[in-house]
Amino acid sequence: MSTSQATAKQKTLGIIGGMSWESTESYYRLINEGIKAKLGNLHSADLLIHSVDFAPIEALQAQGAWNEMGEILANSGKRLQAAGAQGLIIATNTMHKVADKVQEASKLPLIHIADVTANAIKLQGLTQVALLGTQFTMTEDFYKKRLIDAGLQVVIPNRNERQEVNRIIYEELCQGQLKDSSRQYYRQVIADLADQGAKDVILGCTEIGLLIKHKDSPIPVFDTTAIHAAAAVEFVLGNAESNFTSASS
Repeated sequence: MSTSQATAKQKTLGIIGGMSWESTESYYRLINEGIKAKLGNLHSADLLIHSVDFAPIEALQAQGAWNEMGEILANSGKRLQAAGAQGLIIATNTMHKVADKVQEASKLPLIHIADVTANAIKLQGLTQVALLGTQFTMTEDFYKKRLIDAGLQVVIPNRNERQEVNRIIYEELCQGQLKDSSRQYYRQVIADLADQGAKDVILGCTEIGLLIKHKDSPIPVFDTTAIHAAAAVEFVLGNAESNFTSASS
């Protein structure tokens, strides 16, 4: 396949990023590594990225102002659509709470991070999963219900553990701080969830994969950033229409 032929086959993917930019950087690297692995040579992905300012969004999260956040991300999706994106991903787990609004505003297919994660787990024949993420992701239906509807049984940490897992995400990981003490804490939380019957663990925050690797867990790890990026690669190559659905499905 020539370079021009391969490039012509790529679809343009829009990425709504910046939440945090540290994890968006991982998306950019993983998607381009995936394209290079598929096409070789000097190939890279046809991407459009709109990186939002995370500080106002985090403040709105603390206020529970999801309508306002939905408008911000919907505007981002519309900007990417106007720039030529043919599909979208939101490069964060938590902000999939407003995925419906983004998809409706942009009129573009949107790949949902929880859906492709559930598919990846089921392909391994697993059903009893632990879920780590922000307080919103671990406790609210916008994320957990999609996993449950896919046939998974979801276990989450206890209240005190959830608070500390959440604190580490916002006060450390989203600010580029990777502390060994926090790695050890996450390891213990995962071990506790495994004792409760979890057979694998979803790293349901796109920053957790910066801290926790497969070697850190006694059970299989499903890194949502890597899974989402892999699905993005397939879309760019025109191989993953089935992964893209209306966010309200």
